[in-house]
Amino acid sequence: MRAKRYGAVLAVLVMAGTGVAAAAPAVAAAPAAVCPTGWGSLPKSAADADLGSLSGIRTGTHECYDRIVLVVPKAGTAAIGYTVSYVDTLHQDGSGEVIPVSGGAIIEIRVAAPSYDPETGAVTYPGRAGQPLPHVDLTGYPTFRDARFASSFEGDTQLGLGVRARLPFRVFQLPDRLVVDVAHTW
Repeated sequence: MRAKRYGAVLAVLVMAGTGVAAAAPAVAAAPAAVCPTGWGSLPKSAADADLGSLSGIRTGTHECYDRIVLVVPKAGTAAIGYTVSYVDTLHQDGSGEVIPVSGGAIIEIRVAAPSYDPETGAVTYPGRAGQPLPHVDLTGYPTFRDARFASSFEGDTQLGLGVRARLPFRVFQLPDRLVVDVAHTW
C-alpha cells in the first residue's frame, strides 16, 4: 500500500515539474554574426542613365543590415544612375519643401528612374509626396525607422529613408534593381 502511495506522489511531482530529472544536454549557442565592415557613410553615386521607370520598392531585414530595393524593370543589366547620401533635412526636388522623415539620421536616395512612364504619363509607382512608401512596413526593423516618397521630378525619383543613427551603408545593383543596405552597427 505504501509503495502505491509513493508511486502516486512521485508521479504527481514529476508531472508538476518539481521532480528530479536528468540534466538535459547543453545546447550550443549560435555563433555571433560576423558583419561586414568598411562600407562607410560617405555619399555613393553612379552616372545617370535613361533606363525606364521605377515600378516597385521593397524592404527586408537581415542579420547584419536592413535593405531597401528599388525595382527598375527595363534596366536589365545596364547601370542604374543613383545618388545615395546622408542629409540633415530632406528637401523635395522642384519645390524645395521640407519632407519630415523620422529617425536619428536621414538617407536621401535618388534614382534615375521616374515613378511614371515618360511616354504615356501613366503612374508606374504610386508614391505621393511626403507620404510613407506604399506597401512598406518597417515595424520591427533594427535600423530603418521611416521611408518617405519625396518626388519624381525631371526623370529622377527621390526618397527619404529614416534610420536609427548615421550608420555605414552600401549601394549595389542587381539586374533590374538598385539595392541599399544600411548596417545595424558600426
